[in-house]
Amino acid sequence: MSKKKAPQATSKRPPMQKGMLKRLLKMLFGFYPVLVPLTIVCILFTAVASTIPATVLQQVTEMIENWQATGDWEGASAEILPRVFFLIGMYVLSLISITLETQLMAYITQGFLFKMRRTMFERMQDLPIQYFDTHKHGDIMCYYTNDVDNLRQLVAQSLPTLIRASVTVLSVFFIMLYYSVWLTCLLLLGVVAILFVTKKVGGGSAKYFVLLVNAVGKQEGFIQEMMNGQKVIKVFTHEEKCKEDFDKIRDELFDVSYRAHAFANMLGPIIMNIGNVMYVIVATVGGLLLIKNVPNLSLSGLPFGIDIVVPFLSMTKQFTGNINQVSQQINSIIMGMAGATRVFELMDQVAEPDDGYVTLVNARIAPDGSVTETAERTGQWAWKHPHSADGSVTYTPLRGDVRMTGVDFCYEEGKPVLHDVSVYAEPGQKVAFVGATGAGKTTITNLINRFYDIADGKIRYDGININKIRKSDLRRSLGIVLQETYLSTGTVMENIRYGNLDATDEECIRAAKLAGADDFITRLPGGYETELANNGANLSQGQRQLIAIARAAVADPPVMILDEATSSIDTRTEAIVQKGMDALMKGRTVFVIAHRLSTVRNSDVIMVLDHGRIIERGSHEKLIAERGQYYQLYTGAFELE
Repeated sequence: MSKKKAPQATSKRPPMQKGMLKRLLKMLFGFYPVLVPLTIVCILFTAVASTIPATVLQQVTEMIENWQATGDWEGASAEILPRVFFLIGMYVLSLISITLETQLMAYITQGFLFKMRRTMFERMQDLPIQYFDTHKHGDIMCYYTNDVDNLRQLVAQSLPTLIRASVTVLSVFFIMLYYSVWLTCLLLLGVVAILFVTKKVGGGSAKYFVLLVNAVGKQEGFIQEMMNGQKVIKVFTHEEKCKEDFDKIRDELFDVSYRAHAFANMLGPIIMNIGNVMYVIVATVGGLLLIKNVPNLSLSGLPFGIDIVVPFLSMTKQFTGNINQVSQQINSIIMGMAGATRVFELMDQVAEPDDGYVTLVNARIAPDGSVTETAERTGQWAWKHPHSADGSVTYTPLRGDVRMTGVDFCYEEGKPVLHDVSVYAEPGQKVAFVGATGAGKTTITNLINRFYDIADGKIRYDGININKIRKSDLRRSLGIVLQETYLSTGTVMENIRYGNLDATDEECIRAAKLAGADDFITRLPGGYETELANNGANLSQGQRQLIAIARAAVADPPVMILDEATSSIDTRTEAIVQKGMDALMKGRTVFVIAHRLSTVRNSDVIMVLDHGRIIERGSHEKLIAERGQYYQLYTGAFELE
């Protein structure tokens, strides 16, 4: 049997960004500037309070020895009882402190995760479409689930334990140094051994924990792909191949997970046994020092005796026990840091650039063409164009005049998709794009929406360069119906209102009737209040498309983009929808992408694209008369692929 090669500690992502913990703490303090310091105070008090019993034990032991020597029990009890009550008081305060700490940590942890996810989601909304086109959706989901959960372990458990144990170790160390330098130096030898083991074993596990986090994201991305493609998988009986692919990802995850935890799980027992060995050594050496009457070297100046050795043994257990607690948190700390690296990777993504300053406003347009801005919704819109040179503001009525001049574009550098494309769409015109798959039809509409920015050329909207228009306002003026319909979880009415959140129920129903969707919606079990889920899985593809058309209709934009809007509708339904579409398109500038050439013959302009270039343009009759590629496509007994 061949030996499996260990996964290499490499990743597309940086293994661990410098200053990650500092950045995480800065964010935590930023979210809770008062509660976090208060929690730390509680942790510190509890940690310091845990070291006091050893000191009191030494004092009580000394008093008992004096009592045995002098027989003065009343004097000893008078000194012992106050210390006993002091300990009781400290334990009560420690209990209160621990209770307050746990409640604060519960609130801070959940609040931190809530604010972190909100920050991530808000950041995600600012990312360009290209980011989602180039990243697996399941891997992105892993940011919100697995990675944030790793942060929960770090914030809720590891950091408090690390602070508490560190303070306890330092406190105990100085107390031990106060009592006996000899025994403290002996204990430091054990600390050196513990640090050596931690560096070797912990360092070995760290690289695999980073790989583990990335492997989990890869698995979740694959699972989501399989869930979305179940119909295709079953149609082509691809189940066995999917199992094989999953097994490869699963084996990779198992390997890195096993190696990470194998290293990490060794650390705790090793450190615990080093602590036990140190306990025995301290007890043995302490006994020998007592027998040999070796002079004590300490900051306290106390003579070496049983009252030094007994509490010192207790402190040794406490010292090594707290170091062991820290070692047990190494898994969570490394996983948390790896999760933080991925989370901050998302948050550090470059936001979609938007330097536009022209905005869309409600307006009243007088018969003489003058424009007045208003806060009321009038159904009339205008572009508000501030001029920095003289501080003036001009208004341009929104008409829907779209012009592309000499546009070049490529998704990847060196692989052009559009070459010198010029499109002129006057207000109210219907412009159709036809051509084979990959010719660049959908790309043109993506550029009008500024989902991507052009490499060269100009795109003007009502005479304004679209780079000057704020993206949210630009897209608000455009209605789009895509070939791939997206419906959110909610009612049919809510999905239609998605196009205009201010629309009334009556306006939504009117839009549905215009799109030809009212008939089937009223026959649903709940009518317009029927709940949809899983992208409207309880509806047919054609029904989902009709709702998408109604959603665009309720938005009532001056420019419509129909990307295969009727591709999923049967011929009979298409005739019904086409009548509503004609009413929807009336008075609007419309861009149509269609495979069925019969649906574009009434367009004002038809443009034929081939490999990113417009090779023919004109009306249906003109292109038929030219007997070019459009003529061959239209008269052939096939539709475009």
